Amino acid sequence: MNASNFNKLNYSIMQTPIGEIFLAGNDHHIYLLEFSDGRNAKHAMDQLQSYTQSEIKLGKPFAIESLEKELTDYFSGRLKTFKTPLFTFGSPFRKRVWDELIKIPYGETRSYAEIAQAIGHPTAFRAVAQANGANRLSIVIPCHRVINSNGALGGYGGGISRKEWLLQREKN
Repeated sequence: MNASNFNKLNYSIMQTPIGEIFLAGNDHHIYLLEFSDGRNAKHAMDQLQSYTQSEIKLGKPFAIESLEKELTDYFSGRLKTFKTPLFTFGSPFRKRVWDELIKIPYGETRSYAEIAQAIGHPTAFRAVAQANGANRLSIVIPCHRVINSNGALGGYGGGISRKEWLLQREKN
């Protein structure tokens, strides 16, 4: 894709119970959802700008407004499935992993090994973990629902305390 395939992108910052979230998108899709203090936020924004060759300005096009409402409902416990369209950047393997993450039911977890098995690559659990870490649409593509085979939480770009909070919130 080249720059002519993308509309101008906008960004918004949303306050949530677990910190500030940075959203980027246009009228049609969300391209980025990261915690603004996360280790990946600046890098993710730079990648998005480089990939799309789009100027990213403050604003709230339709997809951002839609996702902000959904996130408000999610954090209040009224929403379990997101509907706002997403635009993902990644290899076919990573996209298969992310598609599988979306299938994890609200309030449940899967291990990296279970995800690898589900996508037909049973020995690729490390690659699944890398794809999980490369997810730029946190919460909506629920990478927080993926744990180690031994039940340990493993990593999370937004921090383990947020992962614990999200999992606990969904279990309740």
